[in-house]
Amino acid sequence: MIYLVGSGPGDPGLFTLKGLRCLQEADAVVYDRLAPRSLLRHANPEAELHYVGKKPGDEGAMKQAEINTLLVDLGRANKTAVRLKGGDPYVFGRGGEEALALLEAGIPFEVVPGVTSGIAAPAYAGIPVTHRGLSTSVAFVTGHEDPTKGRSDVDWARIADAADTLVLYMGVGRLREISAGLVSAGRSPETPVAVIRWGTVPEQQTVTGSLEDIADRVEEAKIRPPAITVVGDVVALREAGLGWYERRPLFGRRVVVTRARAQAGELSIDLERLGAEVVEFPTIEVRPPGDFGPLDAAIRALASFDWLVFTSVNGVEAFARRLECHGLDLRAVPRSAKIAAIGPATAQRVREAGLRVDVVPREFKAEALIADLAGASLAGQKILIPRARVAREVLPEKLRESGAEVVVAPAYESVPSSEGKDELARRLRSGEVDCVTFTASSTVENFVGAFGGEEARRLLAGTRVACIGPITADAARGHGLRVDAEAREYTIPGLIEAVVELFAADPEKRGE
Repeated sequence: MIYLVGSGPGDPGLFTLKGLRCLQEADAVVYDRLAPRSLLRHANPEAELHYVGKKPGDEGAMKQAEINTLLVDLGRANKTAVRLKGGDPYVFGRGGEEALALLEAGIPFEVVPGVTSGIAAPAYAGIPVTHRGLSTSVAFVTGHEDPTKGRSDVDWARIADAADTLVLYMGVGRLREISAGLVSAGRSPETPVAVIRWGTVPEQQTVTGSLEDIADRVEEAKIRPPAITVVGDVVALREAGLGWYERRPLFGRRVVVTRARAQAGELSIDLERLGAEVVEFPTIEVRPPGDFGPLDAAIRALASFDWLVFTSVNGVEAFARRLECHGLDLRAVPRSAKIAAIGPATAQRVREAGLRVDVVPREFKAEALIADLAGASLAGQKILIPRARVAREVLPEKLRESGAEVVVAPAYESVPSSEGKDELARRLRSGEVDCVTFTASSTVENFVGAFGGEEARRLLAGTRVACIGPITADAARGHGLRVDAEAREYTIPGLIEAVVELFAADPEKRGE
């Protein structure tokens, strides 16, 4: 089976659930330039990836006939393949040609529609393509035709008044000619026009004008393809205040997230909601510890502990997973035991498991927890700390000084990762990145370890650095890195707030 799947206009959040399922099940993925690369993370890890370009000069670019042959060959090899196309396969996407080639070869196929850029890009620019009282009809027209034909299939005289709103795909290069043709055919020179480049992604850029002057304005703004052009009175609604996407506080900013991929979700999603383009560079991979012996022994003796101290969400989740291996869950924690958690996210994860949390320090670090526990009589108390295999020793040391018996049981380990290192270095050197975030001192150490101290300082000299708290910031400064923002509350929401405030205070040119 070959699935012709529309990837949507660029924002990966607009991808369909059916498209996602097809990606996850495919043996091969054939994708082009306009399909969001981030969608490939959802593909079956075993899948073959075939980049076919679709822009002259692209390395690996194929002609349409070659793409058709590749799809047929994959089908004949009895493979399930996804042809991942920008926008919608059947809206100026040449999906019909691919479908006919498969039909002729006897290869079964299905079409999975995508959100077309002709609707999505105007919506993200604050322009509804239809609107009561302004537009009751819309026409989608290609502005870029096969140059070998020697003639145009677009009858501009008929198109000019065929619909209230005209949406032109791929017409930026011929905008002056198209505008003149529409005016000659009867459209008013004062008809509002918008040209939207890279619609629905943080690089989105919108230029407005009229048929009379839009070509000049687009040239001045140096707008290049890919772009959508909207002609009609609905364009005025953008100026009325419907341009929501470009008003978001982090619109156009590129922010690097260095958390482990499994933990990056909350930070990445919230940054994207605020308009940022997130570049994930996981400097840490969370794995099981090399030896579960100490943790297994602690679980067998769980009833003997007076306190459980969790220092991270990872610690809670790793401890819970190990309990499952013993046929238990967090309810196995004795009712008499008290629970302390560093940070609200860690505490929330414990509560989600159905347990109460007795102590959450006001500052989300080990020293604050020690201060909060100082009032409790810890002499003779037995304390279990399920945590990373390598971590700061200040907490167990201070608890032992208070007379407690402390068992530190490795529940997981954080190992360095440098996946995507070369691509990130390229983007940092070219000035494409606006901010790099660090969520723990280990992410700093591993970032520096990936590039080396001198190179890390050089790469980060031209971008901003935001840290989740003072310990992380001190680790960064210890390597000679400049820290531009430090969260007041040492949490992911606190870090996001610090990033937003950083750019609100310094509204320099947004990333491009």
